[in-house]
Amino acid sequence: MNPTPIPPRPESIAAPFSALVVAAVAMGLSPIFVRLADVGPFTSAFWRVALALPVLYAWMRVSERGGVKPARRFPKATIWVGVAFTADLFFWHLSIVTTTVADATFFATTAPIWVVVFGWLIFRRRVSGAILAGLGLCILGGTALLAQSIQMKVGTALGDLYGLITGVFFGLYFLAVQAAREGHSAARVTFEATTVTAALLLLAALGLEHQLLPRSLHGLAALVALAWISHAGGQGLLTVALGRLPAAFSSLVIFLEAIAAALLAWAILGEPVTVIQAGGGLAILAGIYVARPR
Repeated sequence: MNPTPIPPRPESIAAPFSALVVAAVAMGLSPIFVRLADVGPFTSAFWRVALALPVLYAWMRVSERGGVKPARRFPKATIWVGVAFTADLFFWHLSIVTTTVADATFFATTAPIWVVVFGWLIFRRRVSGAILAGLGLCILGGTALLAQSIQMKVGTALGDLYGLITGVFFGLYFLAVQAAREGHSAARVTFEATTVTAALLLLAALGLEHQLLPRSLHGLAALVALAWISHAGGQGLLTVALGRLPAAFSSLVIFLEAIAAALLAWAILGEPVTVIQAGGGLAILAGIYVARPR
């Protein structure tokens, strides 16, 4: 008599979700590093990816050791990841230096809206009611969390627009990464896309700015931290998670950047956390819980 087969257990989302949380915090630190770097916004964007390449290459070699290497390198989907991230960083770093960090973070975290919109327009992917409910809670929470710091002024309007454009391209980046991850490792996608981004941003830095090297060791340290923590760590872990979690849900977790920004402002700058901000943070956590994959 054959024993009754044990049904396979559903794959846990604990590991990729943890990767997303750490990625959100690591990327949330990037505005601080950009402000500390004593180079222009396009140059800092270039060094962010260029200095991460050795780390990402080592990760790729280790992850593919003894395995089957892909038949095609730099596939079209990966190139699109690099192009989308180039545009994202171009406008993100420009937004950071032309408006407040709070404004830049707020508008950049509109990425989940564009993930849903472009996912439907390009891939005809419909999202569940849970995702839409979670998106609404996260937007409400992000608004409440950063409302005290957001400054909608004429002088920062252009920087706010750059932040909004950042959110659009970040949304496209999520979808492109998820497409590139089909059949390719997270390490290879991150390394190859970063190579494309570095080449494009080098052209932007050379064409728009004249100083490529930091003026001090302090500025160099900021660039290295930006590359290794925010890019290699943050974007690498995000790519890992997008191989196992839906892009729409993953983009919602990036709202944790807003929580990280508020906590860092409290811990480093001594800015108090108000009741409204605390409520906003709870709304974001509730939105992520509501939208979680079942």
